[in-house]
Amino acid sequence: MSRIKLEMPSTQLAQLSIPVRISDINYGNHVGNDAFVAILHEARLQWLAQHQLSELAFAGCGIIMSDLAIEFKKEAFYGDVISVQIFCGEISRVSFSLYYRLLTNRNNEQIILAHAKTGMITYDYAAKKAVSIPAAALDILQKNN
Repeated sequence: MSRIKLEMPSTQLAQLSIPVRISDINYGNHVGNDAFVAILHEARLQWLAQHQLSELAFAGCGIIMSDLAIEFKKEAFYGDVISVQIFCGEISRVSFSLYYRLLTNRNNEQIILAHAKTGMITYDYAAKKAVSIPAAALDILQKNN
């Protein structure tokens, strides 16, 4: 079985810290795959908030996730603080890709926990259709601000 392999783009947009909560832990005594998705979501919302944006107010439109891929590398545990680095990948007229590197420091060693990618579509929720990425959002994605 072949595994997905995600390559991180060079344009880093943000680095955020997300502590692992006890509710993130599954029966295997580590962070569950569903909790990794929630951590990605939290990091994305914190990044947007740094720019006074949200998923419903993305510089003139909304954003909606079109796809998700996670490449798990190591387990995360209760007590870990996950550093989430967010990168911008491909940009088209109505969509862009965000990539995530999740790391933690444990026993004086930096450990890569996972790589992830979300495909995001700029979206008009009222009209229920994709729209062009606003110029102000492009500036943020391309780190020209």
